[in-house]
Amino acid sequence: MLKLEASEEQRPESSGISARAKSVIHIYLQGGFAHMDSFDPKPDAPLEYRGILDAIPTRIPGVFFSSHMQRTADIADRLTVVRSMTHTEVDHQRGEHSMFTGYRPSPALVYPSLGSVVSHEFGPRGPMPPYVVVPNAGSQYLGSGYLSNAHGPFALGADPARQGFQVRDLNHPAGIDNARFEQRKSWKSLVDEHFRRLAQDDAVTTMDSFYQRAYSLLDSPESKAAFSLEGETAGTRELYGMKPAGPVIRPAAGARFLIARRLVEAGVRFVTVTFGAWDTHSYHYRGIEPQMPDLDRGFAGLITDLEQRGLLDSTLVLITSEFGRTPRVNAGGGRDHWPRVFSIVMAGGGVKRGSVFGASDGLAAEAADRPLSVENYATTVYHLLGIDASQSLMSPGDRPQRIVTDGEVEQGLLA
Repeated sequence: MLKLEASEEQRPESSGISARAKSVIHIYLQGGFAHMDSFDPKPDAPLEYRGILDAIPTRIPGVFFSSHMQRTADIADRLTVVRSMTHTEVDHQRGEHSMFTGYRPSPALVYPSLGSVVSHEFGPRGPMPPYVVVPNAGSQYLGSGYLSNAHGPFALGADPARQGFQVRDLNHPAGIDNARFEQRKSWKSLVDEHFRRLAQDDAVTTMDSFYQRAYSLLDSPESKAAFSLEGETAGTRELYGMKPAGPVIRPAAGARFLIARRLVEAGVRFVTVTFGAWDTHSYHYRGIEPQMPDLDRGFAGLITDLEQRGLLDSTLVLITSEFGRTPRVNAGGGRDHWPRVFSIVMAGGGVKRGSVFGASDGLAAEAADRPLSVENYATTVYHLLGIDASQSLMSPGDRPQRIVTDGEVEQGLLA
């Protein structure tokens, strides 16, 4: 990845747009997250629509969340809840492509994810990768699409909720201490210098500049520490709800969200965290009840922690899913795929505080006010980062492609 990245010219960190967010933490709830059982309850709807969860008040007057979102309700005055997200894709992968790229799926081209575009436009800060997924990329559409693989995500490769968690490739192999590593580097330098003299140009230096980036990451205690939860206080761990339970820390959400905060603090530009399994076609409430409190505690802890550290205004936090779930509970006690209206959450990074954008109808079935398209959503995220989404990138065949086509900045989301 670093070798490919070194071969490409990085664009200047300026597009004429004033960036409000320096980093993004994107929480992806894979499988389809039920909006009426979280951020858009319908207590006056018939039972088969409203479900079994109660609606509770939030810090936003007149706004209610479901009873599994108690801690998030307490920090709702720092959020913007979008209740009118909409598209037309009922398939998981097609929905993922839409939400991750701002483009409806095409048989001719896979578009790059938001994280990959940010990597392409701005590159890394110091030795840290610009785009990281925690713990792994749960979808192929979180990748670089038609861009170079250099702009794909760096994956942790392990769940930070596991005891003894370590990121692969950030430590020397067994039996290789620092002295031996430095000796190997010096041998490589000798070989490179030999070929550099033969070629009488700087081709070797240019081709292998990525090694210096890799060395910096391996040699920097501060960078390696960002990928670890060691050193976090008991109070911070408690804030995220983290408690040991055998070989795993519970809740897993807390550990993942905390590592995301550490990564943006260390300079990572875009972190996508995948949490949970939300595809509940049957026994819907049995499926979500073990997961919702973990999400609630971890997310509220993340927002509180970022605020306390002075990072919330410069960090855009997103909760999204590929679509919502059907307003009516089916015969198997489940909810099916529903892209026509669903909820997402935005916070920090230039977004309004204590706001609800748009609305669904009385059954949470259709967007009733200010529908938010995937194009406008993606364009707004890019705008907050200082990227002009109307500019073009180059796809295979030297064909220019706009970062987002026909998208507009949704001013109603901005502070």
